[in-house]
Amino acid sequence: MSASNWTEDFLNRLSADIKVTEIDIASMTLWQIESYAWQQFAELAVQQNLRWAAGWAEQVQSRFLVNACFEKEGKSILLRTIVNASNPELPSQATVYPAANRSERHTQDMFGIKFIGHPDNRRWTRHQAWIENSYPLRKDFPVQGTPVGITPPDMHYPFIKSHGQGTYEIPVGPVHAGIIEPGHFRFQAVGELILNLEERLGYVHKGIEKIAEGRTPESLARLAGRISGDTTVGHGWAACMAMEQAASVKIPPRAALIRGILAERERIANHMGDIGAICNDVAFVFAQMQFTRMRELWLRTNAKVFGHRLLMDQIVPGGVACDLSEESGALIKKDILELRSELAEVILALDLNSSLEDRLYTAGHLSEETASAFGTLGYVGRASGQDKDVRRDAPYAPYDRVTVKVALENQGDIASRVWVRYKEIRTALRLIEEFIGQLEVGDIRTEWKTPPIGNEGLGIVEGWRGEIISYIRFDADNKIARFYPRDPSQINWPALEKLVLNNIVPDFPVCNKSLNGSYSGNDL
Repeated sequence: MSASNWTEDFLNRLSADIKVTEIDIASMTLWQIESYAWQQFAELAVQQNLRWAAGWAEQVQSRFLVNACFEKEGKSILLRTIVNASNPELPSQATVYPAANRSERHTQDMFGIKFIGHPDNRRWTRHQAWIENSYPLRKDFPVQGTPVGITPPDMHYPFIKSHGQGTYEIPVGPVHAGIIEPGHFRFQAVGELILNLEERLGYVHKGIEKIAEGRTPESLARLAGRISGDTTVGHGWAACMAMEQAASVKIPPRAALIRGILAERERIANHMGDIGAICNDVAFVFAQMQFTRMRELWLRTNAKVFGHRLLMDQIVPGGVACDLSEESGALIKKDILELRSELAEVILALDLNSSLEDRLYTAGHLSEETASAFGTLGYVGRASGQDKDVRRDAPYAPYDRVTVKVALENQGDIASRVWVRYKEIRTALRLIEEFIGQLEVGDIRTEWKTPPIGNEGLGIVEGWRGEIISYIRFDADNKIARFYPRDPSQINWPALEKLVLNNIVPDFPVCNKSLNGSYSGNDL
């Protein structure tokens, strides 16, 4: 069934139970329903195999607009309902979709909207930084907050307690021994066997959504590129795509191809870093050294060609900030040939190493059923049989001009997540070559057009960790009224709590690294 057919069929099924107002906005399909049917919609959606992809809210005068994004077969539906600010309540979709759990808690903490029947209403985002009954994303809350001194420690969070003879708890973090961002992990174990893991994130809350309000498109693009530093291209592209939809701006073909080159270079650099780090966590230092060396050479070419090792601020509203000369294109293609040759040798060393195999195969298993239930994305989902990739399923320029071969495994273990990364590197190298080959003389940026007040857009791109979603609404004078970015880590982090079960405690670091969720991308 085609995307258009399934949406029409689903809408017909809904109309028997729920009144739906269908609104077309730019390239978005928006369905608006009454608040009482919010959970009922989710129940019908899960029966029709729709994936819950994102959720957020915004305040418009004395009302809250609550949104959820659903996807099936590459077609995304934006669901919206309206609740009154005087009594903001809504039935929870988290009872149907586990992926909605933390998103609804974030909305509860930031806006004060109560989700009736939610399975877990503990504070998630606010910790102790704001006093009770103050909600930072409401319009009357000042951007600088209301500091009253030193924030008290978040020492009374009600973690699940271990019970039974021989069980014990292991607290890890939020401050870690390595140079990584803060996150707390609370284990329950018997001996070395992990019985339960509970995550506590949100320690690096940056106020991204709040400080986005009132920005210009250029300023918003710079902010988006700093949501998660290793995904500056992915988040910058998604935010610019959303703004371009809202403003009816079409980027030039050359700019689209350069964006594709940037995105695939970001994908390759991060996958190489991850494969090396996974090997290092099980003491295979040789592989870590080789992948770190290859990644470093790749990043140096980024700096030479694009002016920044991590490609920051290269994607701008209407196109890109940098062109690609013939000489630079030739250098990139030369690097690709060298990297292919070196990868072939190093990956053989991994494949033939029996001790590495013992540590990675069957460890950190995430079943296809669990991966599907949590809506896992990117290499985490694809290693557990989730055959989804925005570049192929909902192709946007320049991916609509090429064939994207999606790497897929179904064993669901750490080794599968390594092999998916390796296969994605190979695909990305080919895509870069094709994009360079298709470059023609032309502009790299379209002149910006100020969108009417209230115009909105939804940008969806395939970042290196998986699908990134950005929502934008414009205010007057070309200023941003609302910006919501959903990093794939927000969806993938809960899967870590499942894939570590029945593993031993010493294997947690490599299980964690095989998922490699972004703390910063999760903690807006």
